[in-house]
Order: sequence, then C-alpha cells, then structure tokens
Amino acid sequence: MAGKVTLPILLLVAFFAMSAGAIVAPVLPFMVEPLNTSREAVGLVLGAYTFSTAFFMFFLSTIMDRVGRKSILIPCLLINGIVGGTCYFAPDLETLLILRFIQGVGIAGMLPIVMTMIGELYSGFDRVNAMGMMSMTTGIGGVSAPLIGGAMAVYGWNVPFLFYFLTVPLAVVAVFMLPETNLPEMRTKNGMFDLAKSLGDVRISYTMFLAFAVFFLLYTMVIYVPFTLKENYGFDARQAGLALGFQGIAMAIVASRAKNLAEKHGKQLIVRLGFIVTGIALAGTALANSLLLNMLFIFLFGIGFGMVQPSLNTLITQVAPPKMMGGVVSIYNIMKYVGQTAAPLLLALVLFNFSLPVVFVSSSVIAFIAAATLYAAKDIYAGLDGK
Repeated sequence: MAGKVTLPILLLVAFFAMSAGAIVAPVLPFMVEPLNTSREAVGLVLGAYTFSTAFFMFFLSTIMDRVGRKSILIPCLLINGIVGGTCYFAPDLETLLILRFIQGVGIAGMLPIVMTMIGELYSGFDRVNAMGMMSMTTGIGGVSAPLIGGAMAVYGWNVPFLFYFLTVPLAVVAVFMLPETNLPEMRTKNGMFDLAKSLGDVRISYTMFLAFAVFFLLYTMVIYVPFTLKENYGFDARQAGLALGFQGIAMAIVASRAKNLAEKHGKQLIVRLGFIVTGIALAGTALANSLLLNMLFIFLFGIGFGMVQPSLNTLITQVAPPKMMGGVVSIYNIMKYVGQTAAPLLLALVLFNFSLPVVFVSSSVIAFIAAATLYAAKDIYAGLDGK
C-alpha cells in the first residue's frame, strides 16, 4: 500500500509539525520592540500554539478513527501553512497570538496522523525503521529549524513565519500522492467510548506514561542546560542553542539505526537502556566540572533519547486496537506535551528550594525509575519485540 514517495511525504509533514515552535524560538527576543511588548509576554508566541495544539489534539482524538486520515491531514496542513504564514502580517502581539492559536489547530493533526499512517502502512521491523526515520527527521529539524529561523530573521523579525507557507504545496502533493489508510469499512462508530475503553489497556496507559517521562527528561535538558552553560561558561543564547544541537545530532544518528537495534536486541531492551543512558547523562550533567564533560553528557542524552523515541512510537501503534489507532496515538502525543509542561513547573520548585545540580539529579531519578519499571513489567509487551 505504501508507495515510494509515501514515507518521504510523511517525513516532511513530521518536520513541519516539529518546526512550528523551533523555527520561531530564536527570534523571540527580536519581537519585543516591533510588537511593543515585553520579554515575558512574547513567550506566549510559543505558549499559545502549544496550548492550542494539546487542546485540539484531544478533540481530534475523539474523531480521528471515524473519518479518513487524509480528511484530517490535508486541512491541518492548509491551516498550518496559511495561518502560520499569515503571522508575517500581524501588526501587534494580540493578533499574532490569535493566529498562533489557530495555527495550533493545524499542528494538532499532523504528527498523530503521520504516526498512525506509519503504523497502518508498515509492519514488523519496517515499521520500526519508518518510526526511526521519523525520529531522525525531527532530530534534524531540532537542529536545523532554529538555524533556518535565525537566518530568515536577518531580513526581519516576521520573515521566519513565511516558512510555514511551504506546507500549502505539501498539502496539494499529499492529496494526490498519499494513500488513504482508514477506509470506510475500517472506521469506528463510537469514537469516544471506544477510545476510553482502549485507554483501560495497561499496555497503552503504560506506554503513554513512558512518553510523558522521556519528554519530561528532554525538557529538563532543553530548559536547564542553557542555564548551566551561561552561569559556568558564559555562553550566550546562540552558543547554548548550538550546544543543544549536539543532542539533536546524536538523536538523529541513533534513530536512523532504530531498525537494526530492534532486530538485534528487541524494542523493550532498547527502551530500557535508553532510559538508563538518559539518567546517566542527567546525573553526569549535575556533576560535570568542565565544558568538555558537559558537551559529552549533552551528546549522551541525545543517544539515550534516540534509543527510546522510535521504539516507543512503534510500541504504541502495536498495542493500539487497529480501529482506534488514530485516537490512541493522539492521546499518546498529548502525553508528550504534558511531559514538556510538567518539567518546568515541577523542576522550578526543585530549583527554588535547592540548586541546579539537584534539578538534574531529580530528573535522573525519574529516568532510572522508568528503566526499573520496564524491567519489572518486562512481560507487558510479550510477543511484540519480533513484530
């Protein structure tokens, strides 16, 4: 069912879904003056879209399996492209926030549809390979999108928003080149009820917990490593961003080998080892006393994250009921946003009462707990490693 261009198109969709925040992030400080706003308020340019994405992702989860995949993906690509590009013309912060909120509706359907279609189009280790390619694409995007946004911002603070227009021709290509994987006879009629029933499966709920955990760990690094680099080594924002890029490079390299790793060692073991590696990297960051060691642990974290992410993405599509895969994958992706949101909220309390090294140690404990529970519940994914 999958043609030669199917996976490249899906990977492009994943890249654009990921770039919604990353391409704008380095430009935020340069929006303050032209929008006549404050450093605190301009952060809402990211917050408006992440809140909207999580909210509408939940809404889409209830209808995802009742309609065709393309009937959701194509409008989402058009919304992201047209509304995101229109942000270029926003005259003030209020207008920009409204547009970013609407843009979040488009982002909400993009990555869940990509993961779901990969789950429906591929099987066995080919699915692991496709998920690994998707993780590699988002990893590359994590490194390149801020660089693209920064380069475009040379011509104006609002120029990076024009990048989103590229998803409009991608939507046209998808209309003609992507197959429909959720045919009428495969669709569920009781979306909300069947979704709630699916979430009662311990394999599904546990996989969602692991998604929450690994993105909690990711945002520990993304948020607090720049503070370490600034306070200890005098890094500016650009230098800190480049340093974090090593994490994305490591993730992309390892994710590209996801199929080989899964074939040799099994997805469960790879996920467990990935959590251990991220735990070591976080604990090491707390203890590192040189720039070289800090860079080593940043790279090591990317290796661990690259081990966890493709296998988890594959497992959620394996344990989800075929007729509810879209809804389950949507909730799974919401848990990633919950992890991203919980990290700064909970770790801020740790930082307030203790110190920056304790923040990293606290997160490393979560990583080791995730690895330990995976070992204790190793039978939960029985029979799935070879598929």
